[in-house]
Amino acid sequence: MQIIDHAEGRASAPPSSVRLHTDLYQGTDEWIAARCGMLTASEMGLILTPTLKAARNERERAHLYELLAQRVTRYVEPRYIGDDMLRGQEDEVEALILYAKHYAPTEAVGFVTNDKWGFTLGYSPDALAGSDGLVEVKSRRQKFQVETFIVHVAAGTIPADFLIQIQTGLLVSERAWCDLVSYSGGLPMAVIRTYPDDVVQAAILSAAGDFEDRLTKAKAAYFDAVATSKAIPTKRINREIIL
Repeated sequence: MQIIDHAEGRASAPPSSVRLHTDLYQGTDEWIAARCGMLTASEMGLILTPTLKAARNERERAHLYELLAQRVTRYVEPRYIGDDMLRGQEDEVEALILYAKHYAPTEAVGFVTNDKWGFTLGYSPDALAGSDGLVEVKSRRQKFQVETFIVHVAAGTIPADFLIQIQTGLLVSERAWCDLVSYSGGLPMAVIRTYPDDVVQAAILSAAGDFEDRLTKAKAAYFDAVATSKAIPTKRINREIIL
C-alpha cells in the first residue's frame, strides 16, 4: 500500500501523523480491507449525537459489535447497494467535474488515516482541493436541495446530517477547510465552505476515545468468553450475493 506522509518535505516541521493512502480506490476490496475494524468519519454520527453527546443507544452498540467482529475476523461482511447509493456514485462524478471547472482542480485520494490520539481514525474524502482543502459531495433528492438553498446557502451553514462527518474529515486530514457540494440533477449545485470547529472536534475525540476504550474491553471479554466456553471453530463459506 502506497502511503504519503502529509508533512513530507518540511524540514523544520515534526513528522505528521496524517497518512494519505493514494493507491486505494473507494469501494474496492483493498479499500474495504484498509477500513476493516476502524472508526471512520462516515460512521462517527453513530457514536456522537447532533447535540454533541455520546450516543449510548442501540445503533451505537451495534456499531461497536460490528467493528469488534471485524477486528476479530479481519473480514467485512458485504452490504447491499441500493438505488440511492448507485445514484450518488453517478452524481459524485458529475459534481466533481463541475466543481473542478468552476472552483478548483481536485485530486482523488482513497483513504486518509490519523493516529495522533493513541487510536486511528479514518476518512474517505470525495476529493482533495488545492494544498489545504477537502471536497465532500452529497447527492440530494430535489426537496432537500431546495431546502439547502433556502436554509443553509445564504447562512453559510452545513446541514446537521453532514456536520459530524465533515468535522471528522477535517480533524483526520488536518486540512484547513472543506467544501460541501450539494448536488441534485436539474437544480443548481450548492457549494458551502466550512472550517474546523474546535468545539465539535473536541466532542468527536471524546466520544471516539471512549468508544475505543470500550471496544478494547469488549474484545478482551469476547476472547475470555470463547476460551472458557469450549467454543467450536467454524469455517466461513463465501457465498455470492445476487441482487
